[in-house]
Amino acid sequence: MALIVQKYGGSSVADAEKITKVARRIARTKNQGNQVVVVVSAMGDTTDELIELAYRISETPDNRELDVLLSTGEVVSSTLLAMALHHMGYPAISLSGAQAGIRTDSVYNRARILKVESRRVVKELERGNIVIVAGFQGITDEMDVTTLGRGGSDTTAVALAASLGAEVCQIYTDVEGVYDADPRLVPEARPLAEMGYEEMLELASYGANVLHPRAVELGELFNVPILVASSFTEKPGTLIHGGVSMEVREKVRGIAHNLDVAKITVIGVPDCPGIAASIFEPLARAGISVDTIVQNASIEKVTDLTFTVTTSQLSRAMEVVKPIAGSIGARDCVSDATLGTVSIIGTGMQNTPGYAARMFNALSEKGVNIQLITTSEVRITCIITEAKVKDAVRALHHAFEIEIEG
Repeated sequence: MALIVQKYGGSSVADAEKITKVARRIARTKNQGNQVVVVVSAMGDTTDELIELAYRISETPDNRELDVLLSTGEVVSSTLLAMALHHMGYPAISLSGAQAGIRTDSVYNRARILKVESRRVVKELERGNIVIVAGFQGITDEMDVTTLGRGGSDTTAVALAASLGAEVCQIYTDVEGVYDADPRLVPEARPLAEMGYEEMLELASYGANVLHPRAVELGELFNVPILVASSFTEKPGTLIHGGVSMEVREKVRGIAHNLDVAKITVIGVPDCPGIAASIFEPLARAGISVDTIVQNASIEKVTDLTFTVTTSQLSRAMEVVKPIAGSIGARDCVSDATLGTVSIIGTGMQNTPGYAARMFNALSEKGVNIQLITTSEVRITCIITEAKVKDAVRALHHAFEIEIEG
C-alpha cells in the first residue's frame, strides 16, 4: 500500500461538476489500494474575489484579518470535496491547515512553513479516511491563521508529502505537465516526460507558473518526487525528481519567460564602501525582493547601480529608494516597468561552451536588444523590452529545438 499526496488547483475545483470529477479521480487512486491525502486550492477565482472584497471594505485591510479571510476559500473547497466523496460512498474528512498541523512563522500573506505536525493526518489515514487538507494556509504558535502566498497550496502538498513519507506528490492543474516553452506563445511546445529539481526550480523561478518554486525546493530537500499533470486528461504529465539520466542532463531543457519585471537605476552613485548596503538593506526591511543587480564600472569614483524588482513592487521600491538616492548624493533615480525576461535552462550549460553565443545570436536575428544579463550554472536570462518577449521565446525555442526534442 502506497501513500500518495495529490493537489488540485483552483481551475480543477472551480465548480460542483469539476469537484465531482476530482472526487472520481481520488476514488480511483483509493481503489488501487493507496492511502490518499489531498490538498486543494480555493475554487476558481475565489481568492481574487476575496481580496477585491477586502479592499472594498478598507484601502488598507489588516494583514492578520486578510489572512483569516483568504483561508476560507480553501476550506470551502476541502469540505465540498469531502462531501462529494461521502456521496460516492468513500470515507473522507476535511481538515484546515491548522488541523493538519501546518505550523508557520507569523509573516502574514507570505508565511513560511516551519514544520508539519502530521499526527492528526496519520490518525485519519489509519481510520481508513481519505484526508482532504485546505492548502495555502497554516497556523502560528499563537494560533493565528496565516497564508503562504500565491502558489502556497503547492508548498502545502509537498510539505505534507515530505512529512508523511509519501511515495509521490501529484500536482494536478489545467496543463498536461511542464512544457519546454509556454504553449500559448509557442504552439509547437511539448510537455517534458521528466525533469531534475535544479532545472525545474530555475523554470519555476523565471516564469513557468505551473509549479511554485518553494514547492520545488522542498521536493529537492526531502527527495519527494513531484508529478505535474492535468486533472482534465489522462496524459502522463512530467515527473520532477533527482534521478534524471545523464543523457537528459546534457541538454537545454526549456525556455522560460516572465513579464513581471521592472528596473530601477540609481544614477551617479558615489563608488565607496557601504553604498550598496544603504540601498538594499531598507528594501529588504520593506519586504521587497531584488533579483538582478548590475553596477557599472566606476568613472572618477561615480557609478550607476541597476536592479530589478517585480512590477507589483515597483511603486513601493521607488518610495524606499528615492530618498536614499538623495541622501547619498546620487544624481537621479529612474525606473522602467516595460520589461520582461527570457531564459534558457538546462544542466548541459554547466560545462559546455557556446550556449550564450547561440542565445545572443538568436535574439539578435530577431532584433531583440538585451538590456541586462544574469546567469546561474543552469540558466542564462536576458532582460529585454516587454514587447519583444513573445518574439524572443519563439526565436529561442527554434534555436534550441533539436536539443529539446532530442
